[in-house]
Amino acid sequence: MGQKTDQDPGKTGKSYGFRAGLCAFLLLLLWLIASDTYQKLPGFDKKVLRVGVFSDSYWEVQNGYSYQILEDAIAGFEKRHPGIRVEYVSGIIREDYSEWLSEQMMRGTAPDIFFVTGEHFPDFAEAGVLQDLAPFMEEDRDFSPERYYASAYAYGNYEGVQYALPYECAPKLMFVNKSILQQEGIAMPGNQWTWEDFYRICREVTKDTDGNGTVDQFGAVGYTWEDAFDSNGVTLFDKKGIECCLTDERAKAGISFIGRMEALNGGYSVSSKEFALGNVAFQPMLFSEYRAYKSYPLSIKKYSGFEWDCLRMPAGPEGENISRLDTLTLAMSSSTKQSRMAWELMKFLTGDEQIQSEIFTYSEGVPVLREVVESEENQGFLTGALDSENAPGLFLLSDAVEQAVVVPRFHNYDRAVEEADRAVRSILESSSNRNRETIIQNRKVNRYLKEMQ
Repeated sequence: MGQKTDQDPGKTGKSYGFRAGLCAFLLLLLWLIASDTYQKLPGFDKKVLRVGVFSDSYWEVQNGYSYQILEDAIAGFEKRHPGIRVEYVSGIIREDYSEWLSEQMMRGTAPDIFFVTGEHFPDFAEAGVLQDLAPFMEEDRDFSPERYYASAYAYGNYEGVQYALPYECAPKLMFVNKSILQQEGIAMPGNQWTWEDFYRICREVTKDTDGNGTVDQFGAVGYTWEDAFDSNGVTLFDKKGIECCLTDERAKAGISFIGRMEALNGGYSVSSKEFALGNVAFQPMLFSEYRAYKSYPLSIKKYSGFEWDCLRMPAGPEGENISRLDTLTLAMSSSTKQSRMAWELMKFLTGDEQIQSEIFTYSEGVPVLREVVESEENQGFLTGALDSENAPGLFLLSDAVEQAVVVPRFHNYDRAVEEADRAVRSILESSSNRNRETIIQNRKVNRYLKEMQ
């Protein structure tokens, strides 16, 4: 039979003490992780994401809250991702922003993600400094492009590649001096109105109201040939920007219509100031411009002695009641070392409902998520009251964004439009055969486009 031996009491005490110490250490470690306290320990280094942003409003109006949405988003994002710190450089105005961003790229210090203005998006895409987002979208089961307005989402696409996500946007709407229509006994047109409705009303309201022999009330200001083209199904340039289509019958109809509209003013150049003074019936305006004037957009309130209302743009004979959209996008640097986390931050800024809702509070644009724009909470913000009477204005805004024209953009697009504008002015001012002049000017623009390649 074997003999029973007693355990060494010293060894038993040491074993117990070791286990107790290990348990205490593990509990401390769990507490540090759960409370995020470990982030404050010496040697802990968070990963840093940098965001490129400008200090003033994209919509060129004064705004004292330019960083508020971004800072709120950063706070929420860092809370969800304890190992990440998000930084941005403040004080860069929009006018200098693209130059600053280009310099950062040349130095190899580009932000991981950055806001891209509409006029510079094609240039950055062509330069190869934007990350193709397709791999991230395909692998991310939580991402759904259908949540964004289709037109706003398309703004981040260049030559078939999705380089950016939309952040905020603004459609162009037709704002109406309702008081002029009322005093002239003219019914407010509906949202399915046409060029001919527009022309007829402008003709009826253009007059000398005080009898001094000078016209002092006008039909419209700021309605351009581009507005006419958009609403008549005209695509001015091909996708590559090497061919212009001023000779298209729909384009010629648009130029002719602008000529008729301008003739109503008898050579007088109407200014936006005239509209603000209450002397003009119609003015197309970005929704962001309207918000700069009004505390409750889309509600009908007194301003400068007259009542406002808004409509979709009038439709041409071959088009629809649509206009173009301006969109601020968010892109990822092709040189970022933290692409996965950069993608998560892009999604948060553009796809989080709370962050997108703040655009109505701290900016002048429109959120890019239909569910946010059409929510009951934001319906109340836009109309000033949660009542069904004012609700159609909200959905007018939402539909105007969704159905907006997506204009093909390319390198030097703005310069091409300037050349086309000169061509249109020459056609309108031509005293000879307008069709012949249109052919001549179209050739000039095409020659210019080829020289820019």
